[in-house]
Amino acid sequence: MPSVWARARMRISLALGNREGLSQQTARGCVATNLALPGFGSLMAGRPVGYPQAVLTVVGFGLTLVFGSKAIIWFFSNWSAIYGPEADPLETITGVWRETRWVGAGFAMVAIAWLWSLTTNAAILRTVRKDDDAKKPPKLT
Repeated sequence: MPSVWARARMRISLALGNREGLSQQTARGCVATNLALPGFGSLMAGRPVGYPQAVLTVVGFGLTLVFGSKAIIWFFSNWSAIYGPEADPLETITGVWRETRWVGAGFAMVAIAWLWSLTTNAAILRTVRKDDDAKKPPKLT
């Protein structure tokens, strides 16, 4: 008999979901997931393009988090140099650029993944099973 820990161990799979014949509800769930975390909804819908989208999303969030934290710390530690009476505007802009360029790169990666997932969302919604519409009651006009 397996131990409690062996039974409770979570299994992680990188297998794609079912690509064909998504129900309306499943497709909407995949689209909503893609809007929140680009790439992961694509993987749920069985689209291999979700792997690079998810990588862009995770790496972009990581860059933004790490370098954004460093930029905030830099900003507060250089407060007097930025807002002091003898602050040099050119030096300030150069310092801000040095500290925030990787934050911008992270934002750009997430934005690219998000825009890419929008096109995948359209493809997901196009593959919805048509028999779901037949099960709905007719609309009164």
